[in-house]
This record gives sequence, structure tokens and C-alpha cells, in this order.
Amino acid sequence: MADSRKLRGSFPGRINKYAWIGVAAALVPALATLGNQSWVDSAALGIPLAMFALFIPLAAGYLCRFTPLGKSVLWRTVLTHIMAAQVLSFLWTLVAGPFARAMSYIPQFAGLDKRLAPGLWIVYVTGLLVYLMSIAFHYVLIAQQAAREVEVRAVETSMLARDAELRALRAQINPHFLFNSLNSISALTSIDAARARDMCLLLADFLRLTLGMGEKNVIRFSEELDLLEKFMAIEKVRFGERLHMEENIQEEAKRCQIPALLLQPLLENAVSHGIASMADGGWIRLAAQVEDGRLGIVVENDRDDEAPQRRKSGVGLKNVRSRLEARYGKNATLRIEPSEDRFRVSMTLPAEYGEST
Repeated sequence: MADSRKLRGSFPGRINKYAWIGVAAALVPALATLGNQSWVDSAALGIPLAMFALFIPLAAGYLCRFTPLGKSVLWRTVLTHIMAAQVLSFLWTLVAGPFARAMSYIPQFAGLDKRLAPGLWIVYVTGLLVYLMSIAFHYVLIAQQAAREVEVRAVETSMLARDAELRALRAQINPHFLFNSLNSISALTSIDAARARDMCLLLADFLRLTLGMGEKNVIRFSEELDLLEKFMAIEKVRFGERLHMEENIQEEAKRCQIPALLLQPLLENAVSHGIASMADGGWIRLAAQVEDGRLGIVVENDRDDEAPQRRKSGVGLKNVRSRLEARYGKNATLRIEPSEDRFRVSMTLPAEYGEST
């Protein structure tokens, strides 16, 4: 339906109502020079005839529409336009004769029809030229429209692919986190059943909160913080006083939109690859602020340099990097900075505001 509406508006609608001026600019001098008419007679004939000639580009447009280049047999297309050019030019020439006779009844144009008769071929040839220029014009329009449609389809395909990639990346998060949490609950059941039960309840709350977001692509940073609070409560059950959390969040940053569950994998990595390997535990620090229209986020955790090295192919960091690239392209950055006693992940992305979507 959309395509047919585009086509219906592409051809007749694009015939400029002032196109007759161009036809007149060609016909009047031709009648005056080649037809040996006075300039006054040429203008009196040429200007009205140019207005009658608008049916030629109109018809050419419809024929171009129904015989598109590359989709129709070439010889049939050429033959169709040759025949159409001759028929339309002949019809225009037939109009010129009666019109000149009608003008002859005006005293100052008496005998105009007889003076025009030898030069009727000029009208015919001009009609052929008008038709040829019209089909060239319309085929250019067809090519431009086709190029735009290809571009639009490419953009739509790119957007659909990006959305599918984002959904797939989001789908990795909960199963990965759930797998780790269930492993922890399994370990706790043989050590402390009460803590295992508490962790099950907290995990249920966390999953209920994430499921309640439905298909939201982005959420406010403040909503992400609520999710992180639930997540850290689950991890607190496992590590107790060994796990400490410090937040330094600018109020303006809380109003920004970010992809849902963007930070949870980073905190999960900070716990499992940092705090979990330290006998005395440690701190996780989360900071965020808006500066110059960009949101900067830092997740930092203490680490034991003698502990086994963090796996570079882990799901969490790869997921975050991929989601940032898929949504923001080069407008977002992610830096990973390990040191002897700390592991720091920082990112910057456009500061966007609005409701969750």
C-alpha cells in the first residue's frame, strides 16, 4: 500500500505546473526562425500551444511507470516510447491547426492558420523533443526513488539487526547470572541452609524486578541502581562483611537513560573475579556523573594480584562492550584498566533523558 501511494504521487504529481514555460521557450523561437513567423504571431501561437502540450509529459510519466528500465524487455520499451512519441506529437499538431484557425478570426491575426500550415512540422518535432525530455526526466525520478527505497530498506534492516543483537545480548545476562547464583545456592545448602533460603528469596525478587521491565530497551539510571541494590543484597548473603559497596552517583546522572542491565554484569565480575578471591574481602566502587553532555560511569573493585588472572573471554565484559557498540557505535567508549590491587572499568556514553522505553 505504501509503495503504491508513493508511485501514484511520483509521476503526475511531479509534473511542474510551470513546465509549459520551457516548452514555450523552445516553440516560440522555433516558429519565429524556422517557420518564418513574426515574433508576435509566434508568441500568440506558441504560448497557448505550450500549455496544451502538458499532456505529453503527463502521458510520458505514466508510460515510464509501466515500462521501468531493467524490468521490461528493452526492445518493447523502446518501441512503446517511439510509438507514443509519434502519436502524442501528432495529436498536439492536430490541436495546433484548429487553434490557429480560431486565432485567425481575430483581426490582428487574420490568416494565421495559412501562415502556420507550412510550419506544422515544427510543432510535431517539438512534441517529439518534449516527449524525449519527459521520459528522461521520469526515468531519472524512478532511479532516484529506487535508490531512496534501497537506502530506507538498508537503514530499516540495519535497525532490525541492531535490535535483534541487543535482544540477544540482553538474553545472555539473566541466564548467566542465574547459573552463577544457583551454583552459589547449591554450595550454601550444605553449609548454611538459612542463608541459602534467604538467597533464593532475594534471587526471586531480583528476577521478578527484571521481568517486570518487560521489553524495555533503556531504563533510567535510578532504576538500574535499584536492580544493583537487589543484586548486591544477593551477593551479601554469600560474602557477608567481606563485601562492601561504595556509590558516588551524581543526581543528574540518575535521570539519564542507559540500556537495561548494563551494569549488573560489571558488578558480577567485580564480585566473582575480585572480592571472591580475597580472604578479607574488599570494596566495590560505583561512580557516575554527567559532563559536557556525556554520562561517565566507573566500576572499580579491589583485587588480589596473586589470585588467578581474570578470564579475558568472560561473558560479562564482552556483553557490555557489544551492547554499547550495538546501540551507540563509536559514540560510546569502554576502557578496562587492571592494576596490582584494583580492577577498573570505565565507560562514557551520550547522556540521554526521558522515560523508560
